[in-house]
Amino acid sequence: MLIDYLPILVYLVIALGVAVGMVALSEALGKKTHTAVKDLPYECGMIPSGDARSRYSVKFFVIAMFFLVFDIEAIFLYPWAVIYRALGLFGLIEMGIFILVLAVGLAYVWGKGALQWE
Repeated sequence: MLIDYLPILVYLVIALGVAVGMVALSEALGKKTHTAVKDLPYECGMIPSGDARSRYSVKFFVIAMFFLVFDIEAIFLYPWAVIYRALGLFGLIEMGIFILVLAVGLAYVWGKGALQWE
């Protein structure tokens, strides 16, 4: 029974070996010259300004969560569209309810001003 999983184990060992090997070869063969300019964080070719540990507004995370919710909606719409004909009228009504619930949620957060980026 366990012999069936041998190819997976071999694959994992090879993948881990390649990853560790690349890091080890890079460390062994790579140049190790450190300068003040090379050790600065990269910011689009510009000299970094300010602190890297600055705080973000809660609005940033709220809008990110809204993006994820509507992205997941698109993920659910694709399989429904693929089997739309097999579902018939029932599938159309169910998807209409799903989209209506999301539209009501969007209208609510829009009305509360949660989508205002200030």
